[in-house]
Amino acid sequence: MNLVIIKYNAGNVQSVLFALERLGISAIVSDDPELIQKADKVILPGVGEAGSAMKYLVENNLDKTIRALRQPVLGICLGLQLLCKYSEEGDVNCLGLFDIDVRKFQSPSKEKLKVPHTGWNTITGLKSDLFKGIPEDSYMYFVHSYYAEMGINAISTTDYISCFSSALQKDNFYAVQFHPEKSGDDGQKLLENFMQL
Repeated sequence: MNLVIIKYNAGNVQSVLFALERLGISAIVSDDPELIQKADKVILPGVGEAGSAMKYLVENNLDKTIRALRQPVLGICLGLQLLCKYSEEGDVNCLGLFDIDVRKFQSPSKEKLKVPHTGWNTITGLKSDLFKGIPEDSYMYFVHSYYAEMGINAISTTDYISCFSSALQKDNFYAVQFHPEKSGDDGQKLLENFMQL
């Protein structure tokens, strides 16, 4: 299988590579549009800032490349947010593949919920073959200060400060806010399911 991880100067690529290696899958890390277009599967991972990430994608014509992909694509963390319409982080228009805005968590002062949302939390309302064999209310590992609002493309939700879309799907585009590569057996199962789509 020809798997490409899109390089766009965001962190977290190495941990995704290690998780794939545990499944016996090797991947190419590239920002070459031609290599990305020819891939069987594409992953857009990321830890970073939406404004600078979108700047890199646009400057390298990767925004157009990603929008035109027809094979299965998986966005992880910042990757999910970039696939949405708009992000408050950097006040930037994103790729627009999901008609959803990304907002910053506003922590209520009376509660002890901190921003960023860091640690294990449950995912509920699971839909799609991405979650095949993963139980409802499974725990996944999150690290984020911004979240995708609820929308019709949500295939899982998580409650932290407010209810948000913790996974999205539209056509061949899949995305998760949590880090499957850091989420134990269930996270590994999700990556395996993506490989089998």
